[in-house]
Amino acid sequence: MKKLFKTFAISFATPLALAAAVSFPSTAAQAEGCTKGAVVGGVGGHVVGNHGVAGAAAGCAVGHHEAKKKDKAASAAAAASEPQGK
Repeated sequence: MKKLFKTFAISFATPLALAAAVSFPSTAAQAEGCTKGAVVGGVGGHVVGNHGVAGAAAGCAVGHHEAKKKDKAASAAAAASEPQGK
């Protein structure tokens, strides 16, 4: 029974979950970076030792953090390039 579940998970559920994660665009501002991080973390966690869910959660957190850092750096660069008052 365990082998049947593992075969089902590998051949059906995993590709379905990846397709769903990639096909839905992340439109919410707070979810920026989460989808990409979750996919990468989930695959990495699965490969390392069947910890796909934990990897996806960690990847989402890291992806969101990196996206916020990128946005902060971009806004700082834009503010620095603006001319100062009259």
